[in-house]
Amino acid sequence: MNHRPRRRVGVKDVAREAGVSLGTVSNVLNRPEIVAEPTRTRVLSVIDSLGYVRAEGARLREAASRVLAVMVADLANPFYAALASGVEQAAREAGLSVMVCRSPRDPAELTRHVTLFSSHLVRGVVLSSGEGIGGTVSAFRRTAIPFVVADQIAPQPGASSIGVDDVAGGRCAVRHLIERGHRSIVHLSGPDRLQQTRDRRRGALDAVAAAGLPPVSLRELPCRDLTVSAGRDAGHRVLGLLPRPTAVFCANDLLALGVMQALHEAELRVPDDFALVGYDDIEFAASAVTPLTSVRRPAAPMGHRAGQLLVADTASGAALQPSHVVLQPELVVRRSTAATWRINQDFTRLSHGSSAGPALRP
Repeated sequence: MNHRPRRRVGVKDVAREAGVSLGTVSNVLNRPEIVAEPTRTRVLSVIDSLGYVRAEGARLREAASRVLAVMVADLANPFYAALASGVEQAAREAGLSVMVCRSPRDPAELTRHVTLFSSHLVRGVVLSSGEGIGGTVSAFRRTAIPFVVADQIAPQPGASSIGVDDVAGGRCAVRHLIERGHRSIVHLSGPDRLQQTRDRRRGALDAVAAAGLPPVSLRELPCRDLTVSAGRDAGHRVLGLLPRPTAVFCANDLLALGVMQALHEAELRVPDDFALVGYDDIEFAASAVTPLTSVRRPAAPMGHRAGQLLVADTASGAALQPSHVVLQPELVVRRSTAATWRINQDFTRLSHGSSAGPALRP
């Protein structure tokens, strides 16, 4: 039996299915801000259901553009600055330029970003949104703009991605504290909407279970933001816990630096009174007053690899098989966990007489 190849879906198909004119479909794709929201939503839904792809626009973009774009979750976070720097290096090696912007936080802002990239005919985009990546990916799939997902371990269908095994990172951080003798650890977790922070918490719990310790050995304090200010506030909350913990594992380095400030204000010492572990290993981690032990995520190499994937995907003129790269984190031990915890001598003082639980030989 002969099978005819499936006919490519065109603009006319979208217009007919949505009950709008060809001009309206064109405006939704190129100038979405001028289309009424109900109409725009209906047209975009039809585009998704029919699988419409602007192949002609993609070929034009590849031929005309010498610019890559990168969207990062937080321009003030040194981790994302390093990731963007890695993308820029890959672009420079390919003779391209880079435009950098913050990932959108609402659909209207996302629409403006897509319109900006379309109007500038960017060659492709590295997406590192931190949260809501599914909605961002869906928005870019409706356009001809190629993209690569960075800092996400879960592959997105039809797109290349690169991420870090954050479960392994959380596991090695808490295992390190356990090996140093700690039996009362607090995990300052980030917003639960972030897959990365959920993975780090899972790894931390895995380390406690693997050591045969009771779940109470690891207590969680959620933080709404991953900033120094949020870490300082969380540090004051840690000091109010009973029994008082002996170690803190933070979901990122900015939280850890904030905790360090709170401990200094309370005239407590790191690591003698509290051991402290961060995550990301940003530049400031090594230069803190007490150099911070941190789980290193290779931000710049990750961005560089994402940029290379994007350049390769847009250079051939034909869609390549998506690549999904998983990088392994590395624990970098510094002075913030240098002291081996003396449970029998010090725990009573710090926990106001509470039981320390099972002891570990130093």
